[in-house]
Amino acid sequence: MKAARASSQAGVVVRTSDGLEFADTLAVEEPLEIRIGLPDGTNKAISITMRTPGDDAELAAGFLFTEGIITSPGQIKQISHSGPAGAGTTNNSIRIDLDGGLDLDLKRLERNFYTTSSCGVCGKTSIEALAAGVKQIESELEIDAEIIHSLPQMLRKAQAIFETTGGLHASALFNSDGTLDIVREDVGRHNALDKVIGAKFLANETPLSNSILLVSGRASFELVQKALMAGIPVLAAVGAPSSLAVELANEYGMTLAGFVRDGRFNVYCGEIRFKYD
Repeated sequence: MKAARASSQAGVVVRTSDGLEFADTLAVEEPLEIRIGLPDGTNKAISITMRTPGDDAELAAGFLFTEGIITSPGQIKQISHSGPAGAGTTNNSIRIDLDGGLDLDLKRLERNFYTTSSCGVCGKTSIEALAAGVKQIESELEIDAEIIHSLPQMLRKAQAIFETTGGLHASALFNSDGTLDIVREDVGRHNALDKVIGAKFLANETPLSNSILLVSGRASFELVQKALMAGIPVLAAVGAPSSLAVELANEYGMTLAGFVRDGRFNVYCGEIRFKYD
């Protein structure tokens, strides 16, 4: 499997309101077309997402997995960027060739929704389609509630691109003892999570039944749905959860915490997994 790593930052010269000029660094946002190669030799575009270049193979694999299109890394023959890329430009199309024995639901693929960096749900046809394939969480994970307090600081220290641009979301997985496992950044919060899940999926490490997920922003319905697809039992968010996110997490046995900052957090469902001193 191969996929090029592109630049995630860009330099610009800006002028302040009081007339000063300085060099600033911005997070790059570019479209990525995700295509699948079908067993009959044809290929089909299934999504366009606005993302920060880098970890595109993880993003594409995570997307297909969390959408329920594929269920194991063995169903992937190869991942490669496709189409020409000019000098100094990013190749913004990636293709995943699937194994010939995979029984694809082509009607499901016909949704062909467009995903923006701010909201991955907007173009989907129904809430029922979003929850398709989600299974009940099966995990005996118990964690010290104090561990949750330390996660945002560790995430921030690991956000290399955010440190220079200030314009990215992040998703990170932590082990049950609170040690950092993996972190990914992106202009889209759902893309950052797809990158994390995709990396674990390609390494054949799902379901993630002993992991804690921390997201840098709010906990949306879609982030809960993606985490459930990966079997993640605990999702913590620096921001607030939505009502639909809480409903979905509670229905499928996930522990959901929000406003994880300043030494406190709120538990919206699944408090049984937390141990308090």
